[in-house]
Amino acid sequence: MSVTLTDQDKATLRTAAYGAVSLISVADVAGSPHKAATHGSVALSTATGLIGHVLAAKSKDINLYGKTVAELADRVLPALTEAVSRLKQQDPAEAGNFRDTVIVAIEAAARAHQAQPSPTVADMTRKITEALDAA
Repeated sequence: MSVTLTDQDKATLRTAAYGAVSLISVADVAGSPHKAATHGSVALSTATGLIGHVLAAKSKDINLYGKTVAELADRVLPALTEAVSRLKQQDPAEAGNFRDTVIVAIEAAARAHQAQPSPTVADMTRKITEALDAA
């Protein structure tokens, strides 16, 4: 099945994926947010298929602006749901690829310290997973 994504769809996918990593990074108050962001971003760069191509594209359309975690979450969590929903309409397998890619990235970010995730990271992981599964 052929998937046709608009520029807006691609921007939503990138904002959702990189935003999920950002949410884990800011939730990691006890560790190193930079290390978490790096591990998560590296995981996103290993994506394959259509999702890998979209996430690897050089683009300035990723919108992760906000002064608080709540503002970032207000942008990212709906984008995760929207991304999965749009992909499911065209190719359920690619929707699964996106979901799996985001889960691997947030797990990589959460485990950046080789320690048990903090309660805040665990809670943010749950919120991200719920947003992915809401579609």
